[in-house]
Amino acid sequence: MEPMDIVGRTKEDASLPKATMTKIIKEMLPPDVRVARDTQDLLIDCCVEFINLISSESNEVCNREERRTIAPEHVLKALEVLGFGEYIEEVYAAYEQHRLETVDTVRAGKCSNVAEMTEEEALAEQQRMFAEARARMNGGVTVPSKQPDSEVDQNLNN
Repeated sequence: MEPMDIVGRTKEDASLPKATMTKIIKEMLPPDVRVARDTQDLLIDCCVEFINLISSESNEVCNREERRTIAPEHVLKALEVLGFGEYIEEVYAAYEQHRLETVDTVRAGKCSNVAEMTEEEALAEQQRMFAEARARMNGGVTVPSKQPDSEVDQNLNN
C-alpha cells in the first residue's frame, strides 16, 4: 500500500496539468532553449512538492491560530516560516490582483447584461493576461510570446 502524503490521496494522485506546466516552463525560457521530457516531469514534480510543502505549513499555521479555514495570511506566514520570505511581497501582489480581477468578474457577471466575449476576444484577453503574468515573473521584463495565427489576427482587426 502507498503512503498517503495528502489526505485521502497517494502521492501519484496529486499532480498538475502537464500541458499547462509544459507551456509555463517553455514560456519562462529563451526561445532557443529546449527542455527534455524527463526534465519537464522533474520540474512538475518539484512544483507539486512545493505546493504540498506550502499547503502543509499553511495548515499548521492555521491550526496554531485555532482556525478551520486556511486564509491567504496563513500562506504568507508559511512562506516566511519556510524561508521564502523574499517572495512574500510578490505573492501578495499577485493575490491582490487575482482578488480584484475575481471581484470584477463576479460583479460584471451579476450586474451587466453585456453579451459574452467572442472566441477571438477571449483569446486576445488570455494572451494579454499571459503577457502580464510573464512580465510579473520576469520582474517587469517582457518576453516575446508566439504570435497568434494570422486568421485570429485578421479576426481581431475586424
